[in-house]
Amino acid sequence: MDNGTDSMLDMYLFETNSLMEQLDELLIEAEKVEEFSTDDVNEIFRIMHTIKGSSAMMEFGSLNQIAHHIEDLFFYIRENGMDAIAPELKKSLFNLMFKSTDMLRSEIEKVENNEPLLENVDNIVGEINSFLNKISDAEDSAPASQPETASTPDTPSVAELNMELAHCPDDDAPFFIKLLFEEGCGMENLRAFMLITSMQDLNIDFRFYPADIETNSDTCQDIIDHGFFLAVDQEDHIEKMIHVITDASHIQSYEVIENARLKKEEAVAEPQAQQPETPVQTAEVSSASSDSTHESAPAKPAANAARAHSGPVKQSLISVNLSKLDALVAIVGEIVITESMVTSSPDIQGLKLDNFMKSTRQLRKLTKDLQDIAMSLRMVPVSGVFQKMNRIVRDMKQKLNKDVRLTIIGEDTEVDKSIVDNIGDPIMHIVRNSMDHGVEDSAEERIAAGKDPQAEIILSATHTGSEVIIKVEDDGRGMNPQSILAKAANNGLLTKPESEYTKKEILSLLLLPGFSTNEEVTEYSGRGVGMDVVKRNVESVGGTVTISSELGQGSCTTLKIPLTMAIVDGMEIAVGNSIFTVPIANIRQSIKVSNEDVVYDAEGNEIVKCLDEFYPIIRVHQLYNIDTEITSIEDGILIWVEASDTSYCLFVDELLGEQQVVVKPLPSYLNSFNIKNSGISGCTIMGDGNISIILDILKLYEMAQY
Repeated sequence: MDNGTDSMLDMYLFETNSLMEQLDELLIEAEKVEEFSTDDVNEIFRIMHTIKGSSAMMEFGSLNQIAHHIEDLFFYIRENGMDAIAPELKKSLFNLMFKSTDMLRSEIEKVENNEPLLENVDNIVGEINSFLNKISDAEDSAPASQPETASTPDTPSVAELNMELAHCPDDDAPFFIKLLFEEGCGMENLRAFMLITSMQDLNIDFRFYPADIETNSDTCQDIIDHGFFLAVDQEDHIEKMIHVITDASHIQSYEVIENARLKKEEAVAEPQAQQPETPVQTAEVSSASSDSTHESAPAKPAANAARAHSGPVKQSLISVNLSKLDALVAIVGEIVITESMVTSSPDIQGLKLDNFMKSTRQLRKLTKDLQDIAMSLRMVPVSGVFQKMNRIVRDMKQKLNKDVRLTIIGEDTEVDKSIVDNIGDPIMHIVRNSMDHGVEDSAEERIAAGKDPQAEIILSATHTGSEVIIKVEDDGRGMNPQSILAKAANNGLLTKPESEYTKKEILSLLLLPGFSTNEEVTEYSGRGVGMDVVKRNVESVGGTVTISSELGQGSCTTLKIPLTMAIVDGMEIAVGNSIFTVPIANIRQSIKVSNEDVVYDAEGNEIVKCLDEFYPIIRVHQLYNIDTEITSIEDGILIWVEASDTSYCLFVDELLGEQQVVVKPLPSYLNSFNIKNSGISGCTIMGDGNISIILDILKLYEMAQY
């Protein structure tokens, strides 16, 4: 597959997936009111028309067939209205649409994975046709097909349109818009077809030439030689059409042309007509002559400003392959390291170089700006993941017979693309658990508990500094800590006496592999997998998971996830001859204390009081067995750190300063040493070329407890 085909495939997948997401949202909202509005019907017709055309262009037969028959169905609905569908059939229509979109999405996933598509989609096509037969009258029992916009008895053939470049089609329209596509873009006929598909949303009358662009591949050369023409009857429609044209891709130029032949006929009918004096530069072409004719034409105020446009049409959006963004971020990371190496070079230490220092400060500022821009390119809203939960809730509502509404808050919150891709499954598992475990089995049970008969699941996302907090809350039955503890004891998952477990520790048992509170295995839960997958996936992107619950009131699962994993602000610390990096996001405060400030718990562990609360002290040199001369609390410094719901103090030799660092993954061979559970999340290269270990604050605390 060459680069051009790869590019077209990427564009196809991007556009088709975007359309499928729009379709899912539309179906979910329409099902809530049990009705498709006129706008909904038009939108579904447009989406299917676009998918059909682009799939035909890419030669994806199964996608083309399914979209084509859904388009037929909604063409009938568009022409006859939703009133033509009996009330008892409307639910069947929604179920059919969800089934059809599942089939489309399955085929799209096969395209993405380079797997062969289905050769036979007769089952789903038969269901669509059968439903269309049910809702149509006897005379309309055959599937309705979309009429071609310009299929009139007088439609000229391709041969009749094979004329000189400047000649317009034989049409009585007062205006034509002539389009030229970029040289070498390929498949001009199908690109033209996709353009008129977009224009059909304008609900205006127009015709296009060649008229058989969708079915006749020979029109491709005709468009290359003579251009693609749109015939327009009303002048005030031109501006709307040009707006669509400017948003389209691969358009080299467009030009508005007045019909000279029609003007001559009008001149014969009204020989005394007075002509305005102000001319406009518009190409007028007579179809009766083989030569191009350029004449002055009357001024037309409505379309005068957009009569001709030569040169490329400006595009405001482009799609970029994620691998290219990864490469960009990697290069920016290397620039950050190199900048640090230059400014920290031992060759200039101790020298008074005012101009050099001024330049390095400017370089650091520009490097920081470059980092921010590079990272912002990778930031995408979580709305794509959140909206998919609507479908999960909808399907489970029907299968579990529970009345639940999903409320989404903060869906515009942006996170790194790689992180968004990894949190979809965790959120899905949590939502499923809320539906299956959390929400009561019946409305009567909720009413008896004094609750609204309709349960609610709230999915929210908020920014807090360098983290995004995602919460899944439900107002269901909540969790019984004693039941969870008993279940964990039966499964042999406890590591200490039951009486020593706090409520928070008991709820955290739900995240252990093999743990499930369901007595029976169902389609959605009971196998002991799910929440451990949530924890593993979230921790793989540097996040944490916590669970809170009140019996009888509901539960809340909180995910704390970093905005990005590539470049972080860190504090460099020294312990002996070793240098570590602590993410700034985890640091609350650094303090100097005296020996009198340190107290001991019942087991002899050091603790210190900060803001009226006592926190344990972890000595890094003891934890990692590092030789250092700084062993007294008074000689070193304490860093009060926090991660998830864990807070404690790190004892280190000294703080070296804040530094923006590029996170480098650890070599894969270190995985066999369980390095991830040793409080180490990665490493970075410092300006002098040395390696600094990046500490994982949460894992470091867990390691210190054993």
